[in-house]
Amino acid sequence: MAETRVTIAIDGPAAAGKGTISKAVAKELGFAHLDTGLLYRAVGAKVLAGAEAVEAARSLTADDLQAGTLRTPEVAQAASKVAVIAEVRAALVDFQRAFARRLGGAVLDGRDIGTVICPNAEVKLFVTASAKVRAERRYLELSTGGHEVSRDEVLADVKARDERDMNRAEAPLKPAEDAVLIDTSELDIDAAVAMALRAILDKTGL
Repeated sequence: MAETRVTIAIDGPAAAGKGTISKAVAKELGFAHLDTGLLYRAVGAKVLAGAEAVEAARSLTADDLQAGTLRTPEVAQAASKVAVIAEVRAALVDFQRAFARRLGGAVLDGRDIGTVICPNAEVKLFVTASAKVRAERRYLELSTGGHEVSRDEVLADVKARDERDMNRAEAPLKPAEDAVLIDTSELDIDAAVAMALRAILDKTGL
């Protein structure tokens, strides 16, 4: 795969499984992986710490993506809020596009990879699941991590993020016209990864 320049764009709403699928696919293919949501979470974390959103995006470094506090509900909400700011999105586009065309292949997961960041990606997948299923997954993830939350709170949070992500003016969350849809509501992770890999092989012949 050393001479390969293949971009795999994986989009979808929160807790649909796109991150887990993306990591597994990248590992299987030997591709580099970028969770683009971490870029927005890192900006959101900076804003919570008192920074201005656009400046935070423009000054983002790779080290900012390593912070251990980027997976909290507070940072997730902050990320969703800064993601609607056009100047923030513009500041992060070049970083993502350069990563996407790196030699050796790349898997990027996020909200607008197949529609805005990499519209010419060789493979586009849209991973989704029902809001109830996604909320239960997120609840288990948070409660296991020591966060005190209720199922109702998490479901409301998931629905609020969906509403904001799907209806924002800049790069709304939606499947690319040529994306392969994978609904993980009733799939375990192995089946979902197998479906993703099959779609990738069908598209690329890797």
